[in-house]
Amino acid sequence: MMNKKERLVAAIENGTVIDHIPSTKTFEVINLLGLQNLTTPVTIGYNYPSTKVGKKAIIKVSDRFFTDDEISRLSVVAPNVVLNIIRDYGVIEKKTVETPDELRGIVKCNNPKCITNNEPMQTLFTVEDKEHGILKCHYCDKEQEMDKVQLV
Repeated sequence: MMNKKERLVAAIENGTVIDHIPSTKTFEVINLLGLQNLTTPVTIGYNYPSTKVGKKAIIKVSDRFFTDDEISRLSVVAPNVVLNIIRDYGVIEKKTVETPDELRGIVKCNNPKCITNNEPMQTLFTVEDKEHGILKCHYCDKEQEMDKVQLV
């Protein structure tokens, strides 16, 4: 039986629990996944103590499972979050979100002269260094830090 102090937010029957979100990234995650547009219940817990990230947020999304593309986008804003897939109130799968090797159409190049900022085309970045969050534009070779990028 779970200790009463541990249950921070109500259980959900089916859906996704996004855990270990750094508190400072909570609203970026909400916007990125469009959670404000859902009609199903969304529970947001904020500023909980965490040994991994200092202060964390947890978001429970009823009746919603995320695509690989959405998860890739999430990795840019909050790498290392954990997704818990829930069915019948139980965790059937746990996934640690990892940044993919390539980011296509997710972040904007910060070089104003880059072709992606001047032509209607999708951006493409190679993740050069996952540990330090360094991305490199496929078109202009400009490097940028993942925690300072602008999403498309």
